[in-house]
Amino acid sequence: MQVVKLSLKEANKIPIEADDVNPDNFAGKTEEEIKAIKVWYGNGQYPLGDFFNVKVEGSDSVENTKIIFEGDVSRVKRIGQNMSAGEIEINGNVDMHCGFGMRGGKIVINGDADSWLGCEMTGGEIILNGNASYYVGSGYRGESCGMRGGKITINGNAKDYLGEHMCGGEILVKGSVGLLPAISNNGGKIIIEGNATMPASEMKSGTVIIKGETFDLLPSFKEEGTEEFEGVTYRKFTGDVNVGGKGVLLIK
Repeated sequence: MQVVKLSLKEANKIPIEADDVNPDNFAGKTEEEIKAIKVWYGNGQYPLGDFFNVKVEGSDSVENTKIIFEGDVSRVKRIGQNMSAGEIEINGNVDMHCGFGMRGGKIVINGDADSWLGCEMTGGEIILNGNASYYVGSGYRGESCGMRGGKITINGNAKDYLGEHMCGGEILVKGSVGLLPAISNNGGKIIIEGNATMPASEMKSGTVIIKGETFDLLPSFKEEGTEEFEGVTYRKFTGDVNVGGKGVLLIK
């Protein structure tokens, strides 16, 4: 097992773009090699060691590499981008784009996450033990698909546009969400244990289950009886008929 512990030397006002901070790039490397990995800061690239204290224990494959961030990294973006295996643990809040393009492995965040958490991920697992901001599991502007695989669990609330353009995978939200969850969905499964407003607009396929209250249900969904999920009976709707959608929406 290889464990890499990172802690910021001082709080940063300008965001750090940590595109290459993932187990794939850390596995088998020494402390000095990891410190030398470049990150973007402002309009230039600088060694990771300029900003972080780095401690390395052991050396192993990417599957057995774990990165631990101690403290707040709410101004550090793109942690875990494109990772394929291993684990990242963040003990604090994290900035935007965490887990972007993730293909495998696991990210655990013991804090809150800014926008675009797990966007366009295709595999792996993200567990957020806090609240999420906008566009969880979504696609960037102009992309036809957001999240394609994997699972995101949010043990708190999420803001607007959860799962926008989602094409696969699963999102579970233990709390409530904001406006337009599952907008333009093309697949996958979203379970919201709290409340949601105007869900599944322009959804073509996929499944959305809302266990709490649903506000402002769109009139472009067709009610088709009931369906049971986990022993509970829900009203079943299909749509969005405005786009010829055949997605399934289950609400109380």
